[in-house]
Amino acid sequence: MTGQRHIAIAGASGLVGNALLLNALDDPSIGAVHVLCRRPVKVSHPKLLEHQVDFQLIPPLPAIDEVYLAVGTTMHQAGSRAAFRAVDLAINLAVAQAALAAGAQRIGVVSAMAANPKSRFFYNRVKGELEQALTALSPDGLVIARPSMLLGDRQTLGQPVRLSETLTKYISQAVKPLIPRDYRPIEAQKVARALLTHVPTADQTIILRSGEMQTA
Repeated sequence: MTGQRHIAIAGASGLVGNALLLNALDDPSIGAVHVLCRRPVKVSHPKLLEHQVDFQLIPPLPAIDEVYLAVGTTMHQAGSRAAFRAVDLAINLAVAQAALAAGAQRIGVVSAMAANPKSRFFYNRVKGELEQALTALSPDGLVIARPSMLLGDRQTLGQPVRLSETLTKYISQAVKPLIPRDYRPIEAQKVARALLTHVPTADQTIILRSGEMQTA
């Protein structure tokens, strides 16, 4: 290492993952950004190092200091509970394990506002199980971002626009003062900035609630 941090990002094609990537490339304290992906990302930069991988069998990674986990899908896209768990839990956990083996000391993960391993709602339960599994890895620092509904330009990223997000955005703007901060939709950019701010110095498990990240 040269005094600059070397980081890895999984899920750089998503809203938060892409924001993590762009912010990291602009950060002078970061010397290399390793992106784990199935397909090439639509970004070119001297610090960017792409690793097209099969997430079922992740090869040894280069030396890194931090890993950011932003891999996620929806139940509709996944098609089944097993497929959803294979993405949101299994892939993120496998990347974390590979990153720790490569020397990473800190982990940042995009979870969900109501994540709870005992939740009766499957989505929140899986997110909670991921948080639990990452905690069990005992990294030096673990930063868990629990955003409310995410806002961002999915169309530019080649993702289908979600009607629920569009409706929520306009409705929330009209009644924003009445909505508690934790429940207001949040821009993916703010979640990414909050993670990049807290992960480098984390020395314990930190949970970032959506309201806290609104000012990032």
